[in-house]
Amino acid sequence: MTLPRSLQGRLALSLGALLTVLWLAAAAMTGALLRHEMDEVFDSALQETAQRILPLAVVDIIGRDEDHAVQRLAALRTHEEHFTYIVRDGDGHVVLQSHAADPSVFPAWAGPGFAQDASYRFYSEETLRGTVRITVAEPLAYRAAALGETRMGLLLPLLVVVPLTLLLIVVAVRTSLSPLRRFRAELGGRTANDLSPVSADDLPAELAPLAASLNTVLARLRSAFDAERSFAANAAHELRTPLAGAIAQAQRLMSETGDPDARARAGEIEATLKRLTRLSERLMQLARAEGGRLRLDHAADLRPILRLLVDERQRQGVPDRLRLTLPEEPVMSDLDPDAFGILCTNLIENALRHGDEAAPVEVTLSEAGMLCVANDAPVLPPETLARLTNRFERAGSAQRGSGLGLAIVSAIATGVGADLVLHSPRPGRASGFEACVRLPLASHAPQGTR
Repeated sequence: MTLPRSLQGRLALSLGALLTVLWLAAAAMTGALLRHEMDEVFDSALQETAQRILPLAVVDIIGRDEDHAVQRLAALRTHEEHFTYIVRDGDGHVVLQSHAADPSVFPAWAGPGFAQDASYRFYSEETLRGTVRITVAEPLAYRAAALGETRMGLLLPLLVVVPLTLLLIVVAVRTSLSPLRRFRAELGGRTANDLSPVSADDLPAELAPLAASLNTVLARLRSAFDAERSFAANAAHELRTPLAGAIAQAQRLMSETGDPDARARAGEIEATLKRLTRLSERLMQLARAEGGRLRLDHAADLRPILRLLVDERQRQGVPDRLRLTLPEEPVMSDLDPDAFGILCTNLIENALRHGDEAAPVEVTLSEAGMLCVANDAPVLPPETLARLTNRFERAGSAQRGSGLGLAIVSAIATGVGADLVLHSPRPGRASGFEACVRLPLASHAPQGTR
């Protein structure tokens, strides 16, 4: 038999089976002890019956006129006779018997005391120097029936007590393991970025070391991730100043030199340094997305932030490509405005960079908090679409960009308990690309906010 996989099921089954076996063993021992006691009681009754009847039989036999005459006692009314007897003289002739006695079942005289065959239990007694002898017989089936009824009386309550006890065991085990279920639920409800210690105050003493070891592992992971993010953020920050200086020197070289080849090489250096600057900015954003606090204690309307980002991007040279659609009602969310800005900026820049330059980029925010950014672009294969949220992953080797934009968006979405959903082609169309994130909304939004 295969044991249940759950600890609760194993404990309940093991305890229930053990308790049932113990009860059955106790019932069997009680039955054996009861049989011994019942045999003593029946033997005592058998002996008492013989000793009570024998004196009366002596008086009856002595007063007779005829010797060796057999007298059968008549029954006053019909009844089941559990004890039968015969009285014999010294020569073994039956002189008195009960109304239901069958002399053929009685053994030959072998002296006073108990005797037994396959069907009867006997007790014999004598008086007047052995001239009057009595033998009382009791059917063994009567004893067996009485013992069976008594054992049934012991076992029948178990048919109710055992299932009820098993139910109580299940309830007790389930109640005792409730701290473990809460511990499991707390772990299962965490996001990938939540490495805070798990509360183990109410765990049983046997499981408390397991929780302590888990918290130690979480603390080590948190330290390692913090060190990694801190290094990425600090490295990107420290690169800003030397990169800005190098770009300025390349631009000065372009303006001062008259050699076309030198000016072209300086331009290439400037373009490379600018790409490195953008990469350092993306690394800082990724460190912010993976290690920062993404949700606040208060809510704010996301519409003004998104409108500001779109307006700023339009002033930077794409006034006709961005089409913003906002709901009339406020979209209140506790998402950190900086994190929301990073998310939107990366989605918009990704759509502008990789889409058809002649087609518009549609930015839509719904009242339910669904942010979608869509552009017109070639259809991507499913295997490429599934890899786009990986770090430094591009749709193709010839594509521009750092390959971190969608990875940053995915990190922010995961950190706030949302999902980044990518579609290619766009729903309802034959081409295009769409990225959607359902943003967390505040439970209570103030009325009338615009």
